[in-house]
Amino acid sequence: MKLIELHILQSFPVSCLNRDDVGAPKTAVFGGCTRARISSQCLKRAIRKLAQEQYPAARFGGSRSRLILEPLRVAMEKHGMAAAKASVYAAQVAELLAGLDAKTVESDGTPKEGKIPRVGTLIFLSPSEVDALGATVAELVTKDPKAKLDVKKLTKACKAVPLSDAADIAMFGRMVAKGPDLTLEGAGMFSHALSTHKTENDIDFFAAVDDEKLKGEDAGAGHTGPIEFSSACYYRYAGLNLGLLRDDEHLGALARPERQAVVDAFLRATILAVPGARKNSMNANTAPSYVLGVVKAQGQPLQLINAFETPVRCKNGLVEPSVKEMREHHSAMKKTWGIETAEEVAIPDVPLDEFCRRLVAHVD
Repeated sequence: MKLIELHILQSFPVSCLNRDDVGAPKTAVFGGCTRARISSQCLKRAIRKLAQEQYPAARFGGSRSRLILEPLRVAMEKHGMAAAKASVYAAQVAELLAGLDAKTVESDGTPKEGKIPRVGTLIFLSPSEVDALGATVAELVTKDPKAKLDVKKLTKACKAVPLSDAADIAMFGRMVAKGPDLTLEGAGMFSHALSTHKTENDIDFFAAVDDEKLKGEDAGAGHTGPIEFSSACYYRYAGLNLGLLRDDEHLGALARPERQAVVDAFLRATILAVPGARKNSMNANTAPSYVLGVVKAQGQPLQLINAFETPVRCKNGLVEPSVKEMREHHSAMKKTWGIETAEEVAIPDVPLDEFCRRLVAHVD
């Protein structure tokens, strides 16, 4: 397996970047003590959205949604189907791929009163796949008005078009329970971010003032409540399987320079993306303190989290000792297990542009 790996150390101030079911920052026990945690799902969402916003839109066009009936209907109309029929067949396609949500839509595709029609489960599709579904169904119905749709025909239509406009699907993967042929292993691999040190959640007791309170009323606040937060230096890992990325089911249809541009965007988004939870009240946007980029011509993905199995202790900050522990652990891992690297580069030793350029040069 040819790999690009990122090992990132990033310090966040007061924040609640990823909440659990009661609104508290997520945690995990590691090395016998509680650590702050950001789930890989949360990080992947932030990375994907940043890539879509700041980098080539034509390459990161995947949409994961339950609201697929309208795009399917529009695609079918685009390919010559009448509006009334398009709504009916869009519902059939949605039912076959993801199951209609009976609370929002009738079986014939018409929305229930006051509802926006949805499917029962999220489905991740590229613009070209939606268009291919519309074209395929329109052609079938034109040839045979009584034609019946099935999952095999629909998945075949999707697989016939490359993911050139949806590198996010190629990198993050997808699961389609009702159409398993569309399930795709993502070329990207991500860890849950863990603090390099012991962390405990704290509580912010807040008060909101009623601006229009009348004189003579009590001086109390209009609303009070608690919000949990934490602050931590996190280690996070991301890997990219370059061999898988260039196969025909992923980004094999792209020329090497185009694939390199996509990987460059992925690296920048992975390094810079910050989850947006509580961004207005606890804006925690920071840049990483240290990023180690590694290219392996062959091998397996390996985190460096065990550098912090014994938690780092704070004397004069947490970043510097975390960097020291991670670098020493990486050196020991290479020596002990005979791990060979084709490239190693670190931020802040070099700026971001040079960092990405040196890693992307290894993309076939």
